[in-house]
Amino acid sequence: MMQRTATVTRTTRETDITVTIALDGTGKTDLHTGVGFFDHMLDGMARHGLFDLSVTCKGDLEVDCHHTIEDIGIALGTAIRQALGDKAGITRFGSCLLPMDETLALCAVDLGGRPYFVYDAAFTADRCGEMDTQMAREFFYAVSYAAMMNLHLKVLYGENDHHKLEALFKAFGRALDAATRIDSRIEGVLSTKGSL
Repeated sequence: MMQRTATVTRTTRETDITVTIALDGTGKTDLHTGVGFFDHMLDGMARHGLFDLSVTCKGDLEVDCHHTIEDIGIALGTAIRQALGDKAGITRFGSCLLPMDETLALCAVDLGGRPYFVYDAAFTADRCGEMDTQMAREFFYAVSYAAMMNLHLKVLYGENDHHKLEALFKAFGRALDAATRIDSRIEGVLSTKGSL
C-alpha cells in the first residue's frame, strides 16, 4: 500500500509550524506546541486514531495560545488533505461516540471535499492548563476547512472540562481513522459524482 503521509510547514509573523502525519501509523507522537495541555489533546487524538503525528511550533505564546492552536489546526488539516491524495478506496465517512468518565462526546466526519463545521460544546472554566477552552472550537474549525472535511462535534453531557475536551479530541481521532480507512471493495472514490 502507498504510504499516506504528508509534511506541512507554515510560517507567519505569529507562528512557525511543521506538522507531519502518517495516516497508516500506530499512534506514535512527537509533540512540541509550547502548550502542554494541547500536546496532551493531540497525543490522545493521534494514539486513538492510530496516526503517527509530529508537531513542532514556535508561536507568540507571550500574547496567548490562540495563534498557535489555530495555525496548527490549519497545518494539520492541510497535511490530512495532502496525505489522503486522490482519496481512492477510502470509506469516506466515520463516526465515534466516545465516553470519558461522566462525559459522552460525538464526532462524525465526511471526507467528501466540502468543508462544513458544526460544534456544540460548553465549558465551565476559561482554560485547562495553558489552553483556553474556547480554542478547541477554533482548532477543529481550522482542521475541517483546511482538510475540506465535513466535521460535526458535540458533547452530549459531562461535567469536567478536561474530560469534555479529551473526549472530543479522542472521538475525532477515532472518527477520522474510520473515514480514512481503505476498503478493497471500493473502486475509485466512494461518490455518486465520481469525484471527491
